Amino acid sequence: MHVDMDAFFVSVELRSRPELRGKPVIVGFPAERSVVLSASYEARALGVKSAMPMAVAMRMSPTAVVINPRHKLYYEVSGQVMDIFGSITDLVEPISVDEAFLGVGGAIRRLGPPLEIGKLIRRRVAAELGITASVGIAASKFVAKIASTRCKPDGLLLIDAGQTVPYLHSLPVNALWGVGGKTEEALARLGIRTVADVAATPVASLKKMLGASGEHVYQLAWGIDPRPVTQTRLEKSIGSEETFAVDTADAALLHRELLRLSHRTASRLRAAGMLARTIALKLRYADFSTVTRSRTVQTPVDSAQLIYQVVVQLLDSLGNRPMTVRLVGVRAEQLEPADQTSLQLSLDRRDDNWRAAEQALDRVSERFGSKTLLPASLLEQGKGHKLPEND
Repeated sequence: MHVDMDAFFVSVELRSRPELRGKPVIVGFPAERSVVLSASYEARALGVKSAMPMAVAMRMSPTAVVINPRHKLYYEVSGQVMDIFGSITDLVEPISVDEAFLGVGGAIRRLGPPLEIGKLIRRRVAAELGITASVGIAASKFVAKIASTRCKPDGLLLIDAGQTVPYLHSLPVNALWGVGGKTEEALARLGIRTVADVAATPVASLKKMLGASGEHVYQLAWGIDPRPVTQTRLEKSIGSEETFAVDTADAALLHRELLRLSHRTASRLRAAGMLARTIALKLRYADFSTVTRSRTVQTPVDSAQLIYQVVVQLLDSLGNRPMTVRLVGVRAEQLEPADQTSLQLSLDRRDDNWRAAEQALDRVSERFGSKTLLPASLLEQGKGHKLPEND
């Protein structure tokens, strides 16, 4: 089955603001160059979508309530969601903070048929976390994903194995993975508008039109998806990025922003109980070209100061930048659990002091807000002051 939370960030926020239920709500920063992170279904009905520029979203839904995101909270709730899944089955494959594939064959004897397991998951998510989930159940991952999408929000849909092909063939072609807007247009020019049309097209013709993905699309049109649910860890990387209000070439401003992002990334690493072995830097220039650089450290880290040291070195290694910078980002990769033994082995005394200080910052921020204590250099406000964006 595929289980997907409904408007996850918004749903988490509405737990503490129930008066906003039934109204257009957007999670994101109210800044011209920021983007929508999540939108309530009332806002979606007006055309608002995730990743849409905030300025466009506000034109579509001018009365929407905008809520600043709280990523640490979302990760905490995500962990609780995954804990519920883990109590149902050992086969949990998270694919984002708010959705996962579950292999429930081994849970049938204990919990009943798949439909009852789906109902149980939805009840527990609602009762224990105060949010809603949609559940799609099928014989393959691809069809289960389609089922959960088609029953949103707050729905449950079971597609029996024997009904898989008839069900798929009733859908438009864009229901298939790998068929985006351009591919859909190319297929439409040839009269291929439904999944049934794809299934009736020779593989050779699809490969000629779509290249190597043609055979994959053909197999999906017949419900063929042999991939098993693979037990995996959710966090593959954790990071943050910011778009500047005004493109900048100011090295001091870039360094200050990297320090801010390093603290945000490190805080999220500690909240997730993870260490990072690789640190990556991302720069997007005024012409929207993007460069990334990364470095694997000798011992895994979750300290902002250590992350900052690496990204500054990566920035300096780029030399003279060809143009002004629009966006800067920091990402922690190759994550592993931060058990106490690994921490003791990896940290020397100075690094341990930094980590202890940052843990104290975590506790103060949790109690009094994230801007109560900051590194002194972040108190300076430069001329191209940043605008928060998507993490």
